[in-house]
Amino acid sequence: MSKQKKERLNVVYSTNPNFSYEFEQEDEQVTLEPSKQLLYVSIDRKQRGGKEVTLIEGFIGSDDDLKELGKLLKSKCGVGGTAKDGEIIVQGSFRDKIMDLLVKEGYKVKRKGG
Repeated sequence: MSKQKKERLNVVYSTNPNFSYEFEQEDEQVTLEPSKQLLYVSIDRKQRGGKEVTLIEGFIGSDDDLKELGKLLKSKCGVGGTAKDGEIIVQGSFRDKIMDLLVKEGYKVKRKGG
């Protein structure tokens, strides 16, 4: 089934020849400027086989901007990770280094957890 047909499921069709269906637009979230964002940085090892990761939460913005920030942090730390669902996960324990990098980029940062 095509994407266009999927979006029109459960639609009542009109006999009006001038009728056109309006598709719902997914609103792309606008990325706040760094000085207006508050990010929480923590070390997490739950459900990760005992391995530590640095978790950055609280990002408000588009997925592309989140991935761009994640790419910057991962490259500065020289490790892998992922950026999705409003979170950035960097492999390893880099909380202090990432907090310093985020402050230099203009973000407000708080330490979360122990």
